[in-house]
Amino acid sequence: MEPSWKKTASKVQDHRDQPLQNIEPVLPDLPSPLPKNVVAVPQQLLSPREVEITQSPPEHLLSHLAAGKWSSEEVTRCFLRRAALAQKLVNCVTELLSERALARARELDRHLKEKKQPIGPLHGLPISVKEHIGMKGLTCNAGFVSWADNVAADDALILKILWRAGCVFYVRTTEPQSLMHLETSSNLCGITVNPRNRDLTSGGSSGGEGALQGLHGSCLGIGSDIGGSIRSPAANNGLYGLRPTARRLPKEGIAGPINGGDNIYATLGPLSTSLEGLELFMETVLAAKPWFTEPSLVPTPWQKSRNLADQLHGKRLKIAVMWDDGVVIPHPSVTRALTMMVDRLKAIENVDIVDWKPHQHAHAWEIIAGLYYVDGGKETAELIDSSGEPWRPLSEFIMKENPYVRDRTNVDIQNLLQERDRYRDEYASKWNATATGDVLNGDLDGMVDVILCPAGPGPAPRLDCSKYWCYTSQWNLLDYPALVFPVTKVDAAVDQWPKDCSPLNEQDKFNHDLYEFIEDYADIPIGLQLVGRRFEDEKVLRIMKFIQSRIDLPFGHSV
Repeated sequence: MEPSWKKTASKVQDHRDQPLQNIEPVLPDLPSPLPKNVVAVPQQLLSPREVEITQSPPEHLLSHLAAGKWSSEEVTRCFLRRAALAQKLVNCVTELLSERALARARELDRHLKEKKQPIGPLHGLPISVKEHIGMKGLTCNAGFVSWADNVAADDALILKILWRAGCVFYVRTTEPQSLMHLETSSNLCGITVNPRNRDLTSGGSSGGEGALQGLHGSCLGIGSDIGGSIRSPAANNGLYGLRPTARRLPKEGIAGPINGGDNIYATLGPLSTSLEGLELFMETVLAAKPWFTEPSLVPTPWQKSRNLADQLHGKRLKIAVMWDDGVVIPHPSVTRALTMMVDRLKAIENVDIVDWKPHQHAHAWEIIAGLYYVDGGKETAELIDSSGEPWRPLSEFIMKENPYVRDRTNVDIQNLLQERDRYRDEYASKWNATATGDVLNGDLDGMVDVILCPAGPGPAPRLDCSKYWCYTSQWNLLDYPALVFPVTKVDAAVDQWPKDCSPLNEQDKFNHDLYEFIEDYADIPIGLQLVGRRFEDEKVLRIMKFIQSRIDLPFGHSV
């Protein structure tokens, strides 16, 4: 007899698959056999017009939509077809919203025709949404079979803001069981894989967004991040992704377990095929002043008008490079990407490069890994076990195999929070110590502006192998804004471990051994990460824009 959880999962998958059959024009059959790398398949099966529209960055789409060169309905239809195709290729979609998206697109076209102006700054722009971000009247399961029938009573606040700005919500994307994987694997929807090698992961927990955008089935989408869940998919798929400072963007209306407290604040944020898409998203959401509706937010508008020179107060730009975190050495491809960046940054006038020595990053993991589940994981375990669904391997890893997970008393929790705050103070002092002069205009003269570092210990891993979070979770613990950007891709002929390489510890050995079959990683994107201090989100983006204006990124333009 079939277990009840399987029946539930089949129902969810049938609901997902039905709209795919109704896509018009009908999608062509996929190539057989399907190659491991499916990035080129959409260009083979879609029309040149569909390819042109869907591969346009959001800023380009918006200019054409506002000018009436492309109708919202046409753009929406193109993205619906490409998203449906992406689902068939890499399993990244939980629900296509064809009817409501096309109705919205026609409404926007009528408005533009009658009013002779766009409805808002996002007029007609298709935006994809991670499934656990609530949409009124639609189910919101957060990757749990036991929540398969949960229906959101209202739209999440961030969706209301984007809607008023004129966007079109057309697709919802996959997430893992428990939301706590750096991959995307659930019993409800299956495994989301990497478009460039379907044996590898797309990342997680916003891996549906990553895979969809990696196939240009979206140009701008919303993910969430509590340990790397925006940045991992961005890096694995050659995208841009931003983990903002906590309490800048609204999270009202988001589904997920509390696990005993909000001690590490999960934040929403954008993934995009362009850097401009990230800034467009942040500026639009914060222009709506969401802190009036969600008072726990910090009332800080987006400072678009300030340019980089103003923000640096006439100083030289100082970038610190963290080559590794002292615990796990990144794969050779990541080190090569860092080296390429550093060589080019050194050639830019008024840019100084220094090395960054990591401060007790292993201890940082002990703190954050304990704060994730101060209830000992009881809530998440009950959500999994109540339906009878099996535990996914990475759910077991982060909870059952995590030595820092235990049911903590209030005193234990307060002690751990104090340890978190002490560590934050120590890191701030370390950053302050990079200053070379006295206080100038309220800033320490000559202090490091941003840290350039790996976005992960390697390129996209094989499935169920994403077990080292610390290149991203480190910045969640410190609550630093962090931006991932594409740099290059793996070159199997060049990116080899040195012959005398010796692992530092068991975690390092696990990561080292993942790279044994380097041909698995050929042409996989390599992203890096730019990190700033709390509430310096705008500064991080402006420095990234400055770098991009001086350095032709990504190298090779094929990432």
